[in-house]
Amino acid sequence: MPSTFRAASTVTLSCLLLAGCTSAPLDSSSPSGSGSSPAASSGAGGAGRAIAVGAGPQKKYTVQQQPAAGTCHYRYEHGEPLEDPACTPGAISPAVTQANLASTVCRKGGYTSGVRPSTYVTAQEKKLNAASYGFTGSMGDAEYDHLISLQLGGDPNDARNLWVEPADPGHRKGSGVNNLKDPVETKLHTAVCSGKVTLAAAQQAIATDWTTALSTLGLS
Repeated sequence: MPSTFRAASTVTLSCLLLAGCTSAPLDSSSPSGSGSSPAASSGAGGAGRAIAVGAGPQKKYTVQQQPAAGTCHYRYEHGEPLEDPACTPGAISPAVTQANLASTVCRKGGYTSGVRPSTYVTAQEKKLNAASYGFTGSMGDAEYDHLISLQLGGDPNDARNLWVEPADPGHRKGSGVNNLKDPVETKLHTAVCSGKVTLAAAQQAIATDWTTALSTLGLS
């Protein structure tokens, strides 16, 4: 037994010294019950964690289970609302890869309209997710947002990738949805499709903090 312990210790020490060991990815089991693949990074990992892979586009979407009411909490950077990473860490679609950009998110004629869930589904999810986050503001001014946008290969209906995003600071109540996150998504999409940044880098940056995504990638 002592010799076995010494051998194991030697291996562990060597691994640490050589920085050759990798840890297992974080558990990203889906709260949505959609059968999504747990913790698969598909190259989108980084910044200390992998991004989960969802079920991808479906012919028929169903309302997904949301986190329990009151268990999610907004964060704020410079007054801008950010998601709770424990409830909404992001999830990507297995149907979109770096290799098939031209035929998916970057194709002429658009991609998102063909994979977006119906408002019948998202309206119910939005109401449930508002309870998850304790959101009590105007639902008409809040966006049911894909953390990793559809145009960046975000999963269309994975509960880990959707959250009720409050209006920006100074937003005029009753004027509808108009969030500063949206132009960030568009700029990242343009950069991905022009080859300035990889799909994985854009996905990771926006999942980490959408307010710093452009500066992180040198696009601001």
